Amino acid sequence: MIVKKIGLLLLILNTICNGMQSQSYTGQLVDEENHPISFALIYSGENNHTHSNETGRFTINEVNKGDTLYITHLSYMTKRHIVGDIDQIAEISLQSANVSIDGIVISNAKSAADILSELDINIRPVNSSQEVLTQVPGLIIGQHAGGGKAEQIFLRGFDIDHGTDIAISVDGLPVNMVSHAHGQGYADLHFLIPETIRDFDFGLGPYYGQKGNFNTAGYVDFTTKKKVNEQLLKLEFGQFNSRRLLSVLNLLDKGNSSAYIATEYLAGDGPFESPQNFTRINVFGKLLKSYDNNSSLELSLSHFDSEWDASGQIPQRAVDSGLITRFGAIDDTEGGFTSRSNANLNFIKPINSKSIIKNRLYYSNYNFELFSNFTFFLEDPENGDQIVQRENRNLFGFNSDYSRTDIKNNFTINTKVGTHLRVDNSNNNQLARTANRTQILEDIQNGDVMEYNWGSYVESELEVGLLAFSAALRYDFFDYRYLNKLRGQEGRTQTSKNILSPKLRLSYKAHRSLQIYAKAGKGFHTNDTRALLNDPDLETIPAAYGADLGIVWKPHATLFINAAYWYLFLEQEFVYVGDAGIVEPSGESLRRGYDLSLRYQPIEWINFNADINYTIARSLNTPSEERFIPLAPDFTVKTGITIKSPSGISGGLDIRHIDDRPATEENAIVAPGYTVVDMNVSYSFSKLTLGIQIQNLLNTEWNETQFATESRLADEVDSVTEIHFTPGVPFYTRGSISYTF
Repeated sequence: MIVKKIGLLLLILNTICNGMQSQSYTGQLVDEENHPISFALIYSGENNHTHSNETGRFTINEVNKGDTLYITHLSYMTKRHIVGDIDQIAEISLQSANVSIDGIVISNAKSAADILSELDINIRPVNSSQEVLTQVPGLIIGQHAGGGKAEQIFLRGFDIDHGTDIAISVDGLPVNMVSHAHGQGYADLHFLIPETIRDFDFGLGPYYGQKGNFNTAGYVDFTTKKKVNEQLLKLEFGQFNSRRLLSVLNLLDKGNSSAYIATEYLAGDGPFESPQNFTRINVFGKLLKSYDNNSSLELSLSHFDSEWDASGQIPQRAVDSGLITRFGAIDDTEGGFTSRSNANLNFIKPINSKSIIKNRLYYSNYNFELFSNFTFFLEDPENGDQIVQRENRNLFGFNSDYSRTDIKNNFTINTKVGTHLRVDNSNNNQLARTANRTQILEDIQNGDVMEYNWGSYVESELEVGLLAFSAALRYDFFDYRYLNKLRGQEGRTQTSKNILSPKLRLSYKAHRSLQIYAKAGKGFHTNDTRALLNDPDLETIPAAYGADLGIVWKPHATLFINAAYWYLFLEQEFVYVGDAGIVEPSGESLRRGYDLSLRYQPIEWINFNADINYTIARSLNTPSEERFIPLAPDFTVKTGITIKSPSGISGGLDIRHIDDRPATEENAIVAPGYTVVDMNVSYSFSKLTLGIQIQNLLNTEWNETQFATESRLADEVDSVTEIHFTPGVPFYTRGSISYTF
């Protein structure tokens, strides 16, 4: 009986699918060098549109021979294409063009995030791997450990620390590290060379079926170039003994095969009295093989390692008393070493004109060692409070995603189904007390972490005329295992948990220049394996529930606006204090706020940008006078102007502002805000480009990162809780010369 019912259901589904099939027109979009163009918009009328997939292929219904198709993409000139033989796959070539807001077409096929990312990656230059994340509207970063440690991230009222509430990936390779020695979700993006970035994709909130762990405040996915059309040599040099060497070279470009390699060397001492002795080496290579059936095989290999010294976070009282300067140190033996080697294999295969499958296999070997001293002589008056955090990790993973597009009249159904498996094996995950970076005094934690994550999702989007509706359901299963080496075989513990995450998105094209959208969904961030196995009452997978209501508006051909009101509730706010080896849960929290992004292009070679974000972030179920969330930003602004003139002169001015914010739950200590202005200018002639970058143009005295910390100096009797900070860079110039060939 059950078999008959299943057979009947399959017959009905097959009939529905067959009934949806109608005469359609299929094309293949390529650039001047015959490379596929993905995510272009193709339309024949106000409500009849589609977009190209990752192989450049598209299908559009309800067109006849002789009809006109309009094809738009921000990076290419808009093209009018006359429909020819319906039964033939048309190859359509687009010409590259300067990115223009005038070329933006408001459509349910593209979100505000899609448009903003395309605009910004093509208009605003990125000068370092530290800066790549700041392309996301409203996201601000801070460095506080000699340039080698992952940046502290602020977004949507979160002090995300190093990645607890934002999911980051490069070419599908996850950057966040679970149960990391320095904190849950630690995301070190320094292995990404800026000149290899092709584009990036981001989303704010927990509304995306493909995204699992850490996708609460949002996600950021970077994609590297499939091939390079121009080879590049670049030299940068500046104050504080800073220098950078870069090369991007073609190794192969023949027929359907291409390969390139990028190498990067960085070094510098920073503005500190105790030199940072910072060095970083990056090597990245990619091999691409394309096949006649539009399939492609892509292999990328990379390695980076970095070493540095640091002056740490210094107490305000030590500067005020004259004991040290703003760029001095209490313990200048801080610092560390880290390395990561990646292998990433991606295979894309179109099944037919409607369906495509993507399979990805990846592996990373990761090493980390960090020496820090936050409290100086609070715990150990004789040796000091220096600690070391170490781990060696092997990360394995597999992703498989299937997508299909069906079109019937003015109905479009996009279906996605995917599954992934991720395995983290972190060996010798250690926290220990040390002296002078050489002597181990006491082990606080030492063990092996094994964490498995299997996730699957299904997502379906229906476009009906001016309306688009998307529903997704995601399931994640986690298996946690820990061997506490300080307890021997008795230290083996294990548990498993799972979570189901529904997500909804709705958009309505109210006018040819206006889209209204709403989103709602559930996301999560997991807790640290060691913490949850040691404390059964600790929430394992705290859920996040969010909603967005916003508009995408193009009131003028040269002006683009995105505005949204949003809400995010977390079941449990927690801070993993990796420096003490404990988790501090602080209960439920609620954030709500407003986002406003503007892009304005008065003439083709001048672009203005502004991202303004206001947030109210509060803890719940706590006394009213203790509901502030430490270091959560409530008002941030990023704005600037970019110029790229036909004469070869380019430049820009960037301003970022973060307001004063509470450093403690009762707002008794305030982290001072700042406004910093950066500038860059360059001149290109023939194949040479000369440039200069100026950070902190106005020489503002600002704190890049800061915390309310209890500490005791060597000559103090009692401890003091106050702001400890890493000073922001003063006026700093860096020149560059690059040659393309």
